[in-house]
Amino acid sequence: MKSELLLQENCQLKQQVVSLQKQLNWFKQQIFGQKSERRLVDVPAEQTNLFDNEQPINPDKVPTEKIQYERKKKQKQRHDAVTDSGLRFDDTVTVEEIRIDVPELTGPEADQYSVIDEHVTYRLAQRPSSYVVLKYIQPVIKHKRTDVITTKSAPTPVFEKSMADVSFITGLIIDKFLYHQPLYRQHQKLQANGITLSRSTLTNYVHRAACLLKPIYDALLRSILRSKVLAMDETPTKAGKKKKGKMQQAWFWPLLGEQNEIAFHYAASRARKVVDGLLHDFQGTLVTDGYPVYTAYARDNENIIHAQCWMHARRYFINAENEEPETVNSALTSIRALYKHDEILKTNVLSDDARRVYRSQHCKPIADAFFEWCQQQASRTDLLPASLFAKAINYARNHETQLKVFLSDPHVPMDTGAVERGLRVIPLGKKNWLFNWTEVSAEHTGIIQSLIVTSKMHGINPNTYLTDVLQRVSMHPASKVDELIPRNWKEKYSGNFLRSDLDRLGQ
Repeated sequence: MKSELLLQENCQLKQQVVSLQKQLNWFKQQIFGQKSERRLVDVPAEQTNLFDNEQPINPDKVPTEKIQYERKKKQKQRHDAVTDSGLRFDDTVTVEEIRIDVPELTGPEADQYSVIDEHVTYRLAQRPSSYVVLKYIQPVIKHKRTDVITTKSAPTPVFEKSMADVSFITGLIIDKFLYHQPLYRQHQKLQANGITLSRSTLTNYVHRAACLLKPIYDALLRSILRSKVLAMDETPTKAGKKKKGKMQQAWFWPLLGEQNEIAFHYAASRARKVVDGLLHDFQGTLVTDGYPVYTAYARDNENIIHAQCWMHARRYFINAENEEPETVNSALTSIRALYKHDEILKTNVLSDDARRVYRSQHCKPIADAFFEWCQQQASRTDLLPASLFAKAINYARNHETQLKVFLSDPHVPMDTGAVERGLRVIPLGKKNWLFNWTEVSAEHTGIIQSLIVTSKMHGINPNTYLTDVLQRVSMHPASKVDELIPRNWKEKYSGNFLRSDLDRLGQ
């Protein structure tokens, strides 16, 4: 009896060691392993390298030439480094002058006016790799006959009574959210360039810019929810204090529409209520991973067709590759064949009916054979329920209906790869700024990232787009805010967009 108990205990300990070893291998893979899921197919030994016969280039034999030229050195005029608006800068900062045109001095009554003084306004501007102070010179004129004194005001800034040009605000946003430079690093860069500003001022600029952009984000989200096919995912973040010394766990929920638009909705929860609130107006096909919340939501809503991601099913088999390499290779070969046909459809422009027929003829037999093979593997007597291979088989079998949706609908993608590529900006940002100090800051991150990533998806320069809409949104009719989402903006305004004063200086 005692020996049986020892054998049983020994078996349990072995299973625990195997389980812990799997966890250790997973953590090693996450920290040290390859992140790309691309798998290279073995090249046959008889196939030669195209570049085998090429001779390496000797850098000593490369011909060189010496070029010399002279150019006029620009003279920099310096004035008082402290302005009335609180902007401080030293003599190393470039100052560009913009003279305000006064129609009275060039009109038919020009001789009736004389310049008696000049008002000077300073604003901080930014080029892609440097900071510039714009110096607005505003002549103060007096009508000789009436002695009426007038002055031409400088252009109105994006934020009332602000010392920042729109180029600086856009640069601040682009550096933080596109290039993932936290504000404290940008603050250090400003100081290194001779500019003295408080970090709270930078934070305030980002906050006010996000508030201006929120109506456009709301319009973007409405546009996405009108899609017939919607991909959705979730990614964790830290936002706000949970208690002293501990940040609160929160989530971004990216939604990708069929018009190549993405929105990052922030929520403090990963619960079903978030999906209910986001998708209450959506009707169509929802493409997701295997998170049970999506399955439950689709089951309770008749207007939702639930499709799931083949990429996630494939990952389960890759995790089990060390257990049963040959068997897993059979599954990966079938999935690879499906993706090859999907690549053919992506590289060829076909009608909806032609795409549906192609998938029916080429993809459906492969998928049917794959799930039949999964059924056979599940009936094996030597397959341990706790093994990674068994989990991969069960995952595929449990989601067979959802994984087959793409076969009958030509608009449904095979996976959620597009939305996963789009949400990369969140984990990349977290490696730099680590967390959002408040939940409001997290919401602003979602607003700005939605517009930047969507702009990139449509081939729009985010800097150009944000420079335009930050100036345009305050005077644009609220009823036509849909015109400012990147897709519509590209069609309507990309040929005649608003520039910053700094850009106009270079023209």
